[in-house]
Amino acid sequence: MNRFEYGTLSFWPNEVHLRTDRRVSLYDGETKTQFVTSDLVLTNYRIFWGRPDEVDNQGSPLVLALRYIVFFEEESPSAFSFSRSKKIVLHLSEPAPDKGKGPVDDSTKNYVKLSFKEGLDHNFVVQLTDVITKRAWESIPACLPSTEWPQSNTSDRKRLPEIKTRTGIIGIERNLKERQKATDQSISMAFQDLRKLMEMAKDMVSISKTISAKIRERQGDITEDETVRFKSYLMSLGIDDPVTRDAYRSSNEYFRQLAKQLAEILEEPIKEVGGMMTLTDVYCRVNRARGLELLSPEDLLNASRQLAPLNLPLVLRVFDSGVMVLQIRSLDDVAVVESIAELLREKGSVSAEELAQSEGISVTLARERLLVTEKNGKACRDDSIEALRFYPNLFLEQDV
Repeated sequence: MNRFEYGTLSFWPNEVHLRTDRRVSLYDGETKTQFVTSDLVLTNYRIFWGRPDEVDNQGSPLVLALRYIVFFEEESPSAFSFSRSKKIVLHLSEPAPDKGKGPVDDSTKNYVKLSFKEGLDHNFVVQLTDVITKRAWESIPACLPSTEWPQSNTSDRKRLPEIKTRTGIIGIERNLKERQKATDQSISMAFQDLRKLMEMAKDMVSISKTISAKIRERQGDITEDETVRFKSYLMSLGIDDPVTRDAYRSSNEYFRQLAKQLAEILEEPIKEVGGMMTLTDVYCRVNRARGLELLSPEDLLNASRQLAPLNLPLVLRVFDSGVMVLQIRSLDDVAVVESIAELLREKGSVSAEELAQSEGISVTLARERLLVTEKNGKACRDDSIEALRFYPNLFLEQDV
Protein backbone atom coordinates (compact mmCIF):
# COMPACT_ATOMS: atom_id res chain seq x y z
CA MET A 1 0.00 0.00 0.00
CA ASN A 2 2.97 2.37 0.27
CA ARG A 3 2.87 2.85 -3.52
CA PHE A 4 -0.50 4.62 -3.22
CA GLU A 5 -0.60 8.36 -2.61
CA TYR A 6 -3.28 10.96 -2.14
CA GLY A 7 -4.31 12.86 -5.26
CA THR A 8 -7.27 14.35 -7.11
CA LEU A 9 -9.50 13.15 -9.91
CA SER A 10 -8.07 15.85 -12.22
CA PHE A 11 -6.53 14.31 -15.31
CA TRP A 12 -3.19 15.22 -16.88
CA PRO A 13 -2.77 16.28 -20.49
CA ASN A 14 -3.24 13.26 -22.76
CA GLU A 15 -4.52 11.20 -19.83
CA VAL A 16 -7.59 9.25 -20.99
CA HIS A 17 -10.34 7.84 -18.81
CA LEU A 18 -10.82 4.16 -19.74
CA ARG A 19 -13.40 2.78 -17.30
CA THR A 20 -14.95 3.00 -13.83
CA ASP A 21 -15.74 -0.06 -11.69
CA ARG A 22 -18.03 0.05 -8.66
CA ARG A 23 -17.61 -1.56 -5.21
CA VAL A 24 -13.90 -2.36 -5.32
CA SER A 25 -11.90 -3.04 -2.13
CA LEU A 26 -8.13 -2.83 -1.56
CA TYR A 27 -5.84 -5.43 0.04
CA ASP A 28 -2.28 -4.84 1.26
CA GLY A 29 -0.82 -8.22 0.30
CA GLU A 30 -3.21 -10.75 1.87
CA THR A 31 -4.51 -8.26 4.47
CA LYS A 32 -7.81 -6.51 3.88
CA THR A 33 -7.53 -2.76 4.45
CA GLN A 34 -10.03 -0.12 5.58
CA PHE A 35 -10.49 0.95 1.95
CA VAL A 36 -13.57 -1.03 0.96
CA THR A 37 -16.32 -0.91 -1.69
CA SER A 38 -15.67 2.33 -3.52
CA ASP A 39 -15.15 3.38 -7.14
CA LEU A 40 -12.05 2.37 -9.12
CA VAL A 41 -11.09 4.56 -12.08
CA LEU A 42 -8.58 3.31 -14.67
CA THR A 43 -6.76 5.69 -17.02
CA ASN A 44 -3.84 5.16 -19.36
CA TYR A 45 -1.50 6.61 -16.67
CA ARG A 46 -2.94 5.80 -13.25
CA ILE A 47 -5.49 4.00 -11.08
CA PHE A 48 -7.76 6.09 -8.82
CA TRP A 49 -9.66 4.60 -5.89
CA GLY A 50 -12.43 6.25 -3.89
CA ARG A 51 -14.56 9.34 -3.92
CA PRO A 52 -13.56 12.42 -1.90
CA ASP A 53 -16.49 11.99 0.51
CA GLU A 54 -15.64 8.33 1.20
CA VAL A 55 -11.87 8.25 1.77
CA ASP A 56 -10.33 8.86 5.20
CA ASN A 57 -9.63 12.23 6.84
CA GLN A 58 -7.38 13.28 3.96
CA GLY A 59 -10.52 13.73 1.87
CA SER A 60 -8.69 12.70 -1.32
CA PRO A 61 -8.84 9.66 -3.58
CA LEU A 62 -5.94 7.22 -3.56
CA VAL A 63 -3.77 7.18 -6.68
CA LEU A 64 -1.50 4.38 -7.96
CA ALA A 65 0.81 5.15 -10.88
CA LEU A 66 0.77 2.35 -13.46
CA ARG A 67 4.55 2.61 -13.76
CA TYR A 68 4.81 0.65 -10.47
CA ILE A 69 3.06 -2.44 -11.90
CA VAL A 70 5.61 -5.13 -12.84
CA PHE A 71 2.93 -7.69 -13.76
CA PHE A 72 -0.55 -8.68 -12.63
CA GLU A 73 -2.63 -11.86 -12.43
CA GLU A 74 -6.19 -12.94 -11.75
CA GLU A 75 -7.05 -14.73 -8.50
CA SER A 76 -10.26 -16.72 -8.20
CA PRO A 77 -11.77 -17.39 -4.73
CA SER A 78 -10.76 -20.78 -3.31
CA ALA A 79 -13.19 -23.36 -1.98
CA PHE A 80 -12.02 -22.61 1.58
CA SER A 81 -12.36 -18.85 1.31
CA PHE A 82 -15.31 -16.95 2.74
CA SER A 83 -14.96 -14.34 0.01
CA ARG A 84 -16.61 -15.03 -3.35
CA SER A 85 -15.28 -11.99 -5.19
CA LYS A 86 -12.62 -12.27 -7.89
CA LYS A 87 -9.40 -10.33 -7.37
CA ILE A 88 -6.65 -8.79 -9.46
CA VAL A 89 -3.18 -9.11 -7.90
CA LEU A 90 -0.84 -6.24 -8.82
CA HIS A 91 2.86 -7.03 -8.28
CA LEU A 92 4.65 -3.73 -7.75
CA SER A 93 8.18 -2.35 -7.95
CA GLU A 94 9.78 -0.29 -5.17
CA PRO A 95 8.22 3.15 -4.51
CA ALA A 96 9.99 6.11 -6.10
CA PRO A 97 11.86 8.55 -3.80
CA ASP A 98 9.65 11.43 -5.00
CA LYS A 99 6.37 9.65 -4.24
CA GLY A 100 3.84 11.86 -2.48
CA LYS A 101 2.18 11.27 0.89
CA GLY A 102 -0.12 8.25 1.03
CA PRO A 103 -2.17 6.17 3.45
CA VAL A 104 0.83 3.94 4.31
CA ASP A 105 4.41 5.16 4.63
CA ASP A 106 6.04 1.74 4.79
CA SER A 107 4.94 -1.77 3.79
CA THR A 108 6.70 -5.13 3.56
CA LYS A 109 4.34 -6.31 0.83
CA ASN A 110 5.32 -5.98 -2.81
CA TYR A 111 1.82 -6.57 -4.13
CA VAL A 112 -1.75 -5.34 -3.61
CA LYS A 113 -5.10 -6.85 -4.53
CA LEU A 114 -8.18 -5.29 -6.09
CA SER A 115 -11.31 -7.14 -4.95
CA PHE A 116 -14.32 -6.69 -7.24
CA LYS A 117 -17.46 -7.19 -5.14
CA GLU A 118 -19.81 -6.96 -8.14
CA GLY A 119 -17.75 -9.36 -10.27
CA LEU A 120 -14.66 -8.85 -12.37
CA ASP A 121 -15.39 -7.59 -15.87
CA HIS A 122 -13.15 -9.32 -18.44
CA ASN A 123 -12.77 -5.98 -20.24
CA PHE A 124 -10.93 -4.61 -17.19
CA VAL A 125 -8.23 -7.26 -17.66
CA VAL A 126 -8.04 -6.53 -21.39
CA GLN A 127 -7.75 -2.76 -20.91
CA LEU A 128 -5.23 -3.04 -18.07
CA THR A 129 -3.09 -5.36 -20.19
CA ASP A 130 -3.28 -2.90 -23.08
CA VAL A 131 -2.19 0.17 -21.09
CA ILE A 132 0.69 -1.67 -19.37
CA THR A 133 1.88 -2.93 -22.75
CA LYS A 134 1.74 0.52 -24.38
CA ARG A 135 3.37 2.28 -21.34
CA ALA A 136 2.04 5.68 -22.35
CA TRP A 137 3.35 7.29 -19.13
CA GLU A 138 6.93 6.99 -20.36
CA SER A 139 6.30 9.84 -22.80
CA ILE A 140 5.08 12.28 -20.11
CA PRO A 141 7.46 15.25 -19.62
CA ALA A 142 9.23 15.31 -16.27
CA CYS A 143 7.81 18.76 -15.51
CA LEU A 144 4.52 20.07 -16.82
CA PRO A 145 3.90 23.86 -17.13
CA SER A 146 1.25 25.14 -14.77
CA THR A 147 -0.89 26.25 -17.71
CA GLU A 148 -1.25 22.63 -18.78
CA TRP A 149 -2.83 21.44 -15.53
CA PRO A 150 -6.58 21.07 -16.12
CA GLN A 151 -8.70 22.87 -13.51
CA SER A 152 -6.56 22.06 -10.47
CA ASN A 153 -5.04 24.43 -7.92
CA THR A 154 -1.50 24.48 -6.52
CA SER A 155 -2.26 22.21 -3.56
CA ASP A 156 -3.65 19.58 -5.94
CA ARG A 157 -0.49 19.67 -8.03
CA LYS A 158 1.67 18.99 -4.99
CA ARG A 159 -0.17 15.78 -4.29
CA LEU A 160 0.00 14.53 -7.87
CA PRO A 161 2.96 12.21 -8.48
CA GLU A 162 5.83 13.30 -10.65
CA ILE A 163 6.51 10.74 -13.34
CA LYS A 164 9.97 10.76 -14.83
CA THR A 165 10.69 9.96 -18.43
CA ARG A 166 11.82 6.35 -18.93
CA THR A 167 12.96 6.21 -22.52
CA GLY A 168 16.20 5.01 -23.98
CA ILE A 169 18.70 2.42 -22.75
CA ILE A 170 18.81 3.74 -19.15
CA GLY A 171 15.04 3.55 -18.81
CA ILE A 172 14.95 0.01 -20.19
CA GLU A 173 17.75 -1.13 -17.85
CA ARG A 174 16.02 0.44 -14.83
CA ASN A 175 12.75 -1.28 -15.74
CA LEU A 176 14.50 -4.64 -16.14
CA LYS A 177 16.18 -4.26 -12.75
CA GLU A 178 12.84 -3.53 -11.10
CA ARG A 179 11.25 -6.57 -12.68
CA GLN A 180 14.21 -8.77 -11.74
CA LYS A 181 14.03 -7.58 -8.13
CA ALA A 182 10.30 -8.31 -7.90
CA THR A 183 10.84 -11.75 -9.47
CA ASP A 184 13.65 -12.59 -7.03
CA GLN A 185 11.46 -11.63 -4.08
CA SER A 186 8.61 -13.80 -5.36
CA ILE A 187 10.95 -16.78 -5.90
CA SER A 188 12.44 -16.38 -2.41
CA MET A 189 8.98 -16.39 -0.85
CA ALA A 190 8.01 -19.45 -2.90
CA PHE A 191 11.05 -21.43 -1.69
CA GLN A 192 10.33 -20.46 1.91
CA ASP A 193 6.85 -21.90 1.49
CA LEU A 194 8.33 -25.09 -0.04
CA ARG A 195 10.67 -25.56 2.93
CA LYS A 196 7.77 -25.23 5.35
CA LEU A 197 5.76 -27.69 3.29
CA MET A 198 8.59 -30.24 3.37
CA GLU A 199 8.91 -29.93 7.14
CA MET A 200 5.18 -30.55 7.48
CA ALA A 201 5.37 -33.47 5.04
CA LYS A 202 8.00 -35.21 7.18
CA ASP A 203 5.72 -34.90 10.20
CA MET A 204 2.83 -36.29 8.18
CA VAL A 205 4.87 -39.32 7.09
CA SER A 206 5.86 -40.00 10.70
CA ILE A 207 2.21 -39.88 11.68
CA SER A 208 1.36 -42.23 8.81
CA LYS A 209 3.85 -44.82 10.08
CA THR A 210 2.31 -44.65 13.55
CA ILE A 211 -1.16 -45.17 12.08
CA SER A 212 0.08 -48.09 9.97
CA ALA A 213 1.48 -49.78 13.09
CA LYS A 214 -1.85 -49.35 14.87
CA ILE A 215 -3.68 -50.82 11.87
CA ARG A 216 -1.48 -53.92 12.00
CA GLU A 217 -2.36 -54.34 15.67
CA ARG A 218 -6.09 -54.29 14.83
CA GLN A 219 -6.18 -56.74 11.95
CA GLY A 220 -9.37 -58.31 13.27
CA ASP A 221 -11.33 -55.07 13.06
CA ILE A 222 -10.34 -54.07 9.52
CA THR A 223 -10.04 -56.10 6.33
CA GLU A 224 -6.71 -56.79 4.66
CA ASP A 225 -7.73 -54.95 1.47
CA GLU A 226 -8.61 -51.81 3.44
CA THR A 227 -5.28 -52.03 5.28
CA VAL A 228 -3.28 -52.27 2.05
CA ARG A 229 -5.22 -49.43 0.42
CA PHE A 230 -4.86 -47.14 3.43
CA LYS A 231 -1.13 -47.82 3.71
CA SER A 232 -0.67 -46.94 0.03
CA TYR A 233 -2.47 -43.63 0.62
CA LEU A 234 -0.18 -42.90 3.55
CA MET A 235 2.95 -43.72 1.55
CA SER A 236 1.89 -41.28 -1.16
CA LEU A 237 2.29 -38.45 1.37
CA GLY A 238 6.06 -38.63 0.96
CA ILE A 239 9.32 -40.29 1.99
CA ASP A 240 10.62 -39.05 5.34
CA ASP A 241 14.21 -40.30 4.78
CA PRO A 242 14.99 -40.43 1.03
CA VAL A 243 18.23 -42.09 -0.11
CA THR A 244 20.69 -39.44 -1.31
CA ARG A 245 24.07 -39.73 -3.06
CA ASP A 246 25.86 -37.69 -0.36
CA ALA A 247 25.26 -40.41 2.25
CA TYR A 248 27.36 -43.03 0.40
CA ARG A 249 30.97 -43.10 -0.67
CA SER A 250 30.49 -45.20 -3.80
CA SER A 251 27.92 -44.92 -6.56
CA ASN A 252 27.28 -48.66 -6.54
CA GLU A 253 26.23 -48.65 -2.88
CA TYR A 254 24.05 -45.60 -3.52
CA PHE A 255 22.26 -47.33 -6.42
CA ARG A 256 21.74 -50.52 -4.37
CA GLN A 257 20.18 -48.66 -1.46
CA LEU A 258 18.09 -46.58 -3.84
CA ALA A 259 16.85 -49.77 -5.54
CA LYS A 260 15.76 -51.16 -2.16
CA GLN A 261 13.83 -48.00 -1.41
CA LEU A 262 12.19 -48.06 -4.84
CA ALA A 263 11.03 -51.64 -4.27
CA GLU A 264 9.69 -50.72 -0.82
CA ILE A 265 7.58 -47.75 -1.91
CA LEU A 266 6.47 -49.00 -5.35
CA GLU A 267 5.58 -52.67 -4.81
CA GLU A 268 2.01 -52.05 -3.67
CA PRO A 269 1.20 -49.25 -6.18
CA ILE A 270 2.48 -51.40 -9.07
CA LYS A 271 0.41 -54.37 -7.91
CA GLU A 272 -2.69 -52.15 -7.89
CA VAL A 273 -2.21 -51.20 -11.57
CA GLY A 274 -1.84 -54.76 -12.81
CA GLY A 275 1.77 -55.52 -11.91
CA MET A 276 3.52 -53.23 -14.39
CA MET A 277 4.31 -49.47 -14.55
CA THR A 278 6.23 -47.48 -17.15
CA LEU A 279 9.50 -45.93 -16.03
CA THR A 280 8.20 -42.45 -16.79
CA ASP A 281 5.27 -42.95 -14.38
CA VAL A 282 7.71 -44.36 -11.81
CA TYR A 283 9.88 -41.25 -12.21
CA CYS A 284 6.92 -38.94 -11.52
CA ARG A 285 5.68 -40.95 -8.51
CA VAL A 286 9.08 -41.24 -6.86
CA ASN A 287 10.02 -37.57 -7.28
CA ARG A 288 6.62 -36.46 -6.01
CA ALA A 289 7.20 -38.53 -2.85
CA ARG A 290 10.82 -37.34 -2.40
CA GLY A 291 9.89 -33.65 -2.34
CA LEU A 292 12.99 -31.46 -2.85
CA GLU A 293 15.40 -34.45 -2.98
CA LEU A 294 14.70 -35.09 -6.65
CA LEU A 295 16.17 -38.00 -8.60
CA SER A 296 17.71 -37.62 -12.03
CA PRO A 297 16.50 -39.96 -14.81
CA GLU A 298 20.00 -41.52 -14.94
CA ASP A 299 19.99 -42.35 -11.22
CA LEU A 300 16.53 -43.88 -11.47
CA LEU A 301 17.57 -46.04 -14.43
CA ASN A 302 20.79 -47.21 -12.74
CA ALA A 303 18.90 -48.06 -9.55
CA SER A 304 16.25 -49.94 -11.54
CA ARG A 305 18.97 -52.10 -13.09
CA GLN A 306 19.97 -53.20 -9.57
CA LEU A 307 16.50 -54.59 -8.76
CA ALA A 308 17.03 -57.98 -10.42
CA PRO A 309 20.57 -58.71 -9.04
CA LEU A 310 19.34 -57.90 -5.50
CA ASN A 311 16.39 -60.35 -5.83
CA LEU A 312 13.91 -57.59 -4.97
CA PRO A 313 10.18 -58.02 -5.70
CA LEU A 314 10.42 -55.61 -8.66
CA VAL A 315 12.47 -55.96 -11.86
CA LEU A 316 13.27 -53.73 -14.82
CA ARG A 317 11.89 -54.94 -18.15
CA VAL A 318 12.65 -53.54 -21.61
CA PHE A 319 10.17 -54.32 -24.41
CA ASP A 320 11.22 -54.84 -28.01
CA SER A 321 10.03 -51.30 -28.82
CA GLY A 322 12.39 -49.86 -26.20
CA VAL A 323 9.70 -49.01 -23.63
CA MET A 324 11.00 -49.60 -20.09
CA VAL A 325 8.77 -50.69 -17.23
CA LEU A 326 9.06 -51.87 -13.66
CA GLN A 327 7.06 -55.02 -13.08
CA ILE A 328 6.40 -57.45 -10.27
CA ARG A 329 8.93 -60.27 -10.36
CA SER A 330 6.17 -62.87 -10.02
CA LEU A 331 4.21 -61.49 -12.98
CA ASP A 332 3.61 -64.34 -15.46
CA ASP A 333 3.67 -63.31 -19.13
CA VAL A 334 1.72 -66.44 -20.05
CA ALA A 335 -1.11 -65.44 -17.73
CA VAL A 336 -1.14 -61.89 -19.15
CA VAL A 337 -1.22 -63.20 -22.74
CA GLU A 338 -4.06 -65.62 -21.94
CA SER A 339 -6.02 -62.84 -20.22
CA ILE A 340 -5.76 -60.54 -23.24
CA ALA A 341 -6.53 -63.40 -25.65
CA GLU A 342 -9.71 -64.10 -23.67
CA LEU A 343 -10.62 -60.40 -23.84
CA LEU A 344 -10.13 -60.45 -27.61
CA ARG A 345 -12.44 -63.45 -27.95
CA GLU A 346 -15.13 -61.69 -25.88
CA LYS A 347 -15.02 -58.31 -27.65
CA GLY A 348 -13.96 -59.41 -31.12
CA SER A 349 -11.26 -56.75 -31.34
CA VAL A 350 -9.65 -54.06 -29.21
CA SER A 351 -7.33 -51.11 -29.68
CA ALA A 352 -4.66 -49.93 -27.25
CA GLU A 353 -6.92 -47.11 -26.06
CA GLU A 354 -9.81 -49.48 -25.35
CA LEU A 355 -7.56 -51.90 -23.47
CA ALA A 356 -6.12 -49.01 -21.43
CA GLN A 357 -9.61 -47.94 -20.36
CA SER A 358 -10.64 -51.51 -19.61
CA GLU A 359 -7.58 -52.38 -17.52
CA GLY A 360 -6.95 -48.94 -16.01
CA ILE A 361 -3.42 -48.68 -17.41
CA SER A 362 -1.58 -46.26 -19.70
CA VAL A 363 -2.04 -46.46 -23.48
CA THR A 364 1.69 -47.17 -23.94
CA LEU A 365 1.53 -50.13 -21.57
CA ALA A 366 -1.67 -51.43 -23.19
CA ARG A 367 -0.05 -51.35 -26.62
CA GLU A 368 2.98 -53.28 -25.34
CA ARG A 369 0.74 -55.97 -23.87
CA LEU A 370 -1.09 -56.36 -27.16
CA LEU A 371 2.23 -56.62 -29.01
CA VAL A 372 3.41 -59.32 -26.59
CA THR A 373 0.15 -61.21 -27.15
CA GLU A 374 0.72 -60.95 -30.90
CA LYS A 375 4.32 -62.13 -30.50
CA ASN A 376 3.04 -65.23 -28.69
CA GLY A 377 0.66 -65.99 -31.56
CA LYS A 378 -2.54 -65.20 -29.69
CA ALA A 379 -3.53 -62.07 -31.66
CA CYS A 380 -3.48 -60.63 -35.18
CA ARG A 381 -3.31 -56.97 -36.08
CA ASP A 382 -5.17 -54.76 -38.51
CA ASP A 383 -3.12 -51.63 -39.12
CA SER A 384 -5.33 -49.14 -41.00
CA ILE A 385 -5.66 -45.37 -41.26
CA GLU A 386 -8.33 -45.44 -38.54
CA ALA A 387 -6.35 -47.21 -35.80
CA LEU A 388 -4.22 -50.19 -34.94
CA ARG A 389 -6.61 -52.93 -33.80
CA PHE A 390 -5.95 -56.47 -32.63
CA TYR A 391 -8.15 -59.52 -33.30
CA PRO A 392 -8.09 -63.12 -32.04
CA ASN A 393 -5.78 -65.40 -34.02
CA LEU A 394 -8.38 -67.69 -35.60
CA PHE A 395 -5.73 -69.63 -37.50
CA LEU A 396 -4.84 -71.41 -34.28
CA GLU A 397 -8.44 -72.25 -33.42
CA GLN A 398 -10.01 -73.29 -36.72
CA ASP A 399 -9.11 -75.91 -39.27
CA VAL A 400 -8.60 -73.87 -42.42
